[in-house]
Amino acid sequence: MIDLKDLRENSDKYRHGAQLKGVHVEIAQLLDLDRQRLEAQQAFERARAEQNEASKLIGKTKDPAEKQAAIARMGEVKARVKESEELAKAADAAMQPLLLQIPQPPDDDVPIGKDATENVIARMVGEVRHFEFKPKSHIELGDELGLFDFEAGVRLAGSRSYFLKGRGAELHQAVLRFAFDLMTREKGFTAMNVPVLVREIAMKGTGFFPAGREQTYHVDPSSENELFLTGTAEVGLTAYHMDDVLDEAELPKKYVAISTCFRREAGTYGKDTAGLYRVHQFDKCEQVVICRNDIEESKKWHLAMLGYSEELLTRLKLPYRVIQCCTGDLGVKNAAMYDLETWMPSRNAYGETHSASRLYEFQARRLNLRYKDKDGKVRFVHTLNNTVVASPRILIPILENHQNADGSVTVPEALRPYMNGLEKITRDT
Repeated sequence: MIDLKDLRENSDKYRHGAQLKGVHVEIAQLLDLDRQRLEAQQAFERARAEQNEASKLIGKTKDPAEKQAAIARMGEVKARVKESEELAKAADAAMQPLLLQIPQPPDDDVPIGKDATENVIARMVGEVRHFEFKPKSHIELGDELGLFDFEAGVRLAGSRSYFLKGRGAELHQAVLRFAFDLMTREKGFTAMNVPVLVREIAMKGTGFFPAGREQTYHVDPSSENELFLTGTAEVGLTAYHMDDVLDEAELPKKYVAISTCFRREAGTYGKDTAGLYRVHQFDKCEQVVICRNDIEESKKWHLAMLGYSEELLTRLKLPYRVIQCCTGDLGVKNAAMYDLETWMPSRNAYGETHSASRLYEFQARRLNLRYKDKDGKVRFVHTLNNTVVASPRILIPILENHQNADGSVTVPEALRPYMNGLEKITRDT
């Protein structure tokens, strides 16, 4: 959520930001409702003051006629108090949906573009492998090595569903455990285990609602206890401190969690229907940082968190590129975002495997997440998030880039301790 005071004073900044992100907003209507709300609040305060004076007069006066007049005035003032209060509440209720729709303006260093096709390649790391044999896709490798079962997955759960089997399941768990250990043992992040079923307040607070609601599975919408399946541990990790006032000395908070994630993939009918690239259920190791309200500190953390994911890909010996997302690809909540795309031979292209975002106060305002600085001033924190690894999508480049001419797959050295020292996945192992 954006700062309403800043919106009043710099409305053109938010109009321009929404335009750059391709988001339609009703800023004029919102500001008009805000004016109505403020006027109603002022009228309420004046009427309450009159009500208090009338009450004092009733208690003081001895003259019956004056007392009766004061009582009559009290009734009229009371009616105005109620009317102005209701007007203020009605204006505020009408404002909230509009306020939630206003996106965070992109930072000045974000490239301007209409959608993902206009993202900018910041750098490329590692060499794309040139095979001396015809490489197989992860689907073919999985079938021959007994790693997946897509038919059974579809039979049980419908399209974009799968089973991981044998070494496929082990490789999936190995990647997640490697990522988790990297963040907890080497980078000093606090391990967390988060709910994946959450209330609407958590989804709104982290900026996944109202934009993105169509991607979320709604559990038992007829029930009073409405719950939603999360698409990332970011929701639980960031909302963990909802309504808290932290101390500056506690910051930054560095959290990491592995969670099962659920996404409907609405709007992707007929796109990437085969294989593991776009599925409804997956597991992800997610990192979240909660830091001081300082733009430069946020930017430093953004690059550091991105660097952790780059380190993971480097240790897995996978070629990748860093993408600076343009304004039209940022989404509602992000001030800036980088994606990591890893080379996938079967696609003959890089495919997105990671996303790193800085959000400044956007989530903190929605979550009422604050801290007390060294001067005693209460301020909203800044939040950031980034994928450490998401699987099974990451299995695509691992299997395809590390395959051998005999149909086996070499296990990256970084993962071997998590697979009992196994060096190669073959038909017989």
